[in-house]
Amino acid sequence: MATIVSARGSIPSFKTAKMLVRDDGSIVGTIGGGCVEAEVWQASREVMESEKPRTLSFDLNQDPKYDTGLVCGGTLEVFVEPVLPPASLYIFGAGHVAINLCRVALNAGFDVSVIDDREAYASRERFPDAKEVIAEDFDQAMQKLEPSEASYIVITTRGHRDDMRVLRWAVQTRARYIGMIGSKRKTISIFRELTKEGIAAHLFDRVHAPVGLDIGAVTPEEIAVAITAELIAIRRNAERALPHMSWFKMHASEASETEPLKEDSH
Repeated sequence: MATIVSARGSIPSFKTAKMLVRDDGSIVGTIGGGCVEAEVWQASREVMESEKPRTLSFDLNQDPKYDTGLVCGGTLEVFVEPVLPPASLYIFGAGHVAINLCRVALNAGFDVSVIDDREAYASRERFPDAKEVIAEDFDQAMQKLEPSEASYIVITTRGHRDDMRVLRWAVQTRARYIGMIGSKRKTISIFRELTKEGIAAHLFDRVHAPVGLDIGAVTPEEIAVAITAELIAIRRNAERALPHMSWFKMHASEASETEPLKEDSH
């Protein structure tokens, strides 16, 4: 979405004028046409790719390429922002971390769905603000879900085997982000088991395990903040180096069937 946020002098449009650029390049609305609109269109395409807003400044007095023969000699600023689809977060497991993650992620703008095979845990009483609460066997629930490129998955089930079967499904979806709670030792063990089954190693490129940013989190409340911070960093395409705890980000290529598992204190 491109919006004229500042205008001085004579311009071929007006302040607050808007133009929407769709995925296919077509537009709705106008900010005045001509070279200005063409440059804003190109910038909009770039913003769609980066998902980061930009502000463009135009001086119609100084640059001859903006001379359209009309009596326009002003300056204007155009704010171009991405129109992102709602980010969906699927939390598998409904324990203490899930309760706190649901709260924090909701405040950060995620639509949260919680899935657990225990009705006593996956309930509206425990997750009153979640978009969806599913109390069903994990395999049955996963068959009904279709995560998109705007989806995020966090795995916090109560056991190794449940984590593994959810991760097996998750890496074969289109989800943008997959996180799994647990130690590095557990992560390596599950990775090896799944690759032995024939799941391609490159499918784990989106996996963050152990999940979250390394901020020294200990309590469920703190762990929820660390996970949500990582979700935001992925959603906003953070460019700076961040303290990801994920073993996959540095060591996945080093894992081999013959490499011994070392005890991990994490």
